[in-house]
Formats: sequence, structure tokens, C-alpha cells
Amino acid sequence: MRLTVLGGGGFRMPLVYRALLDDTGDEAGRCTELVLYDTDRRRLDAIRAVLAEQATGRPAAPAVRATTDLDQALRGADFVFSAIRVGGLEGRANDERIPLGEGVLGQETVGAGGVLYGLRTLPVALRIAERIATVAPDAWVINFTNPAGMVTEAMQRVLGDRVIGICDSPVGLCRRAARAVGADPDRATYDYVGLNHLGWLRRVVVDGRDRLPELLGDTGALESFEEGRLFGAEWLRALGALPNEYLHYYYFNREAVASIRQAPATRGEFLRDQQARFYETAGSGAPGALREWERTRLEREATYMAESREATGGWERDSCDLDGGGYDRIALAIMRAIARDERATLILNVRNRTAVPGLDEDAVVEVPCLVDAGGARPLATGAVAPDQLGLMLTIKAVERSAIEAATTEAGSDSGIARGAALRALALHPLVDSVKVAGRILDAAWAPTRL
Repeated sequence: MRLTVLGGGGFRMPLVYRALLDDTGDEAGRCTELVLYDTDRRRLDAIRAVLAEQATGRPAAPAVRATTDLDQALRGADFVFSAIRVGGLEGRANDERIPLGEGVLGQETVGAGGVLYGLRTLPVALRIAERIATVAPDAWVINFTNPAGMVTEAMQRVLGDRVIGICDSPVGLCRRAARAVGADPDRATYDYVGLNHLGWLRRVVVDGRDRLPELLGDTGALESFEEGRLFGAEWLRALGALPNEYLHYYYFNREAVASIRQAPATRGEFLRDQQARFYETAGSGAPGALREWERTRLEREATYMAESREATGGWERDSCDLDGGGYDRIALAIMRAIARDERATLILNVRNRTAVPGLDEDAVVEVPCLVDAGGARPLATGAVAPDQLGLMLTIKAVERSAIEAATTEAGSDSGIARGAALRALALHPLVDSVKVAGRILDAAWAPTRL
């Protein structure tokens, strides 16, 4: 089975390869060839050096091939894993810094920064989807490119339900909640509903009993894990649910913005400088690329959402949360379920159909799905609380305005339609003025940025 990774020179690629190395299933459903595609040959070379060290002593390791030719990478692929970053980390740094200059949130996927990232990414993602439709029409596409829900919905307009979006935040929240009540995370089932980076865990069912009320009533257990410390027991009890960590930017926006503005660098600026050092070292040809990657990864994970943690007491992440999140394992689970027809229930970004009342059937939502050889089908969620549905509808309008901006004939150097782009920014609840939205768009409008 051939897996093609778009953005194969990305820093987290060794996590995917590690998961592939640990897959000992029969060859019929196992990845035997890995194709890395990237526009940056230097990054490809550095990551290939890491992967070569990972494969040492593993005779059944998937063969690795790298290319900067998109069609060559796609041809013959059974699965395509999309993890591109249009504009690189310099683009992310701009997405975050420009809104902060206007006093509003600057973050990779949330608020104005997320909209800017989407506006820059969507035209490229759509062109890739068109090439997949032509060169590899039978391939399944697993999308991790952010903003994941927005990009997945755009690519589905070309490729339909063969595009499945993934994120590691929901599964991390679910597993932490299960451990907090003393349950085996693998024996629990979870009622989770939302959009990407905008979801809520509403039930944790163990042996037929919902343990979430018990967890909400125990302050010590509730504040023993990341989301409990981020949001605080009082607010979680008021909500009656556990929010995805990214909702901290909505519920505690003022504190989050103040903390980010006081930091010496944004997250994007930190990662840009950190990864520049890694790629220079790993791409030099000297031994030790894997050791340097692991050191850099641990530093990256330890500093994840550092500003939000600083705004809520400055606590450190638990060691169990430094293993790389888990999106690599989610991607492998999808491939296993489809290739081997092994049923699995996973929280994924898929077309709503009728799963979430109040959202139309084509809206991409993030909910538990049944996955098998036929793909991923969302499970019905039941009624959604008004505050949750209202926020989901607003953010869905933002996403669709951004998609419209990328798919409307713009006649501008940036390749996007300004009116729809302005609407995407101004409708976001974390952008407090249409004039602010316009200035942010103007600051990012140069073709080198959008």
C-alpha cells in the first residue's frame, strides 16, 4: 500500500513514520511505500535523514521516496495525507503578528490569524484536490492541513467524502477525561460535538454509565488535567461539558490576548526560529538527525499553548501529554479501517449529513464517526446546546466566507475575492470591528503574504 504525504518535509513527519514502523499488520493492509512530497528539497533531505535513522534495524520498514513533483507523488497513491503549510512558518508568524497589532487574537487557527491562514491555504488546497481528482481519483485523502475543518470542506467540494479531516485535540481531551475518573480510555465511549478547534465533550461513558457528572463534581480530579486547569472547575461546571482547549481563546479571550502580547515571541515566531535550527543541523549530513529531532520535538510539545497556560497560573504540561499528540495514530487507524475493513469509531472532520441538528448536510463537523471500507460516517449527536450551536453556526459562516473568497474569480494579485475575505474576518466573534478586519486584511494583502 502506498501512502503519499503532502508536506513530507514537515517537522512532524517522523511521528507518522514511527506509527507506520509500529504497524505489524499483514502486508495487504500495511503501508509498504511512503512518498514524501514537498516544495522545499532542503526540508525533504533533513526529514529523510531522520527517517533513515528511525528505520535502522527495521527490515520491514516502508520504503521511502521523496519528490518535489506533485503529480509524481500522487500517481499510484492509495492514501494521501495532506499536511501542507502554505507560506511556511514565516507566513504563520505574519498571521499571528498582524492581528495582535490591532489588539485582537493572533493565533494559527483561531480568530483573524486562522482566517488569514485559511485565505492563503485554500487556493493551494483546491488546486491539490483537482490534481488528486485527475491523477489519483481512487485515493483516500486524510487532511491535517489547518484550518482543518475549513480546508476539509473546501477539498470535499472537489473530491467528496473521500476527504476526511483529522485533529488530535479531541482524542487527547477524551483520554485525559477518562484517566481523570480512573477509567481505561480505550474502554470508554465519548459524546463529542463541534467543529475543528471548536468542540465540547458532553459524556464519558464507561460500562454503560456517564462518568462526566462525577468528574465535574470533583474539583481535584477535574483540575488534574490540562483542560481542567485551563478553564477552571467553576466554569466547567457552569458549562456542564468539557471544551476543546482552543475554546480558551473564546471564553478567556482578554486574558489570552494579553498573555500573547506580553510574550517575547508568538508561537509561530518561536517555531520558525526553533525549526530553522533543526533543519540546518539535520540537513547537514552529520549523524544524529533523529536525536536532534527528538530534542526539538520535546521542546515544541512542552511549550504548546504556553501563553494560555501562563494566563491560568503558569503550570507545566504533564509528561503523558508530550508524546506528540496522536494525529499520526489517528491517520493510521483510518487507513487500517478502510484498507482492512476493520471497523473503528474515531472523532473526525466529515460531512454532517444529518448528524448535528441545526447544521446543513454539507457542513463539515467534528464528531464521532464509524469508519470501515466505505469511509467515515458521522454518528448522530442529538440536540446541541444553544450556546454551542450558535457559536458553531457563526464559525461555519466564517469558514464558508473564506472558501467563497478562495473560489470566486477575484481578478486580484492575491487570488482571493476581497469582499468575501473581509466578511470572513469581520464575522468572526473574536474580531471586534469591521474597520479592524479591513486593516488586518490590508496589512496581509500583499501577494507575498496572502
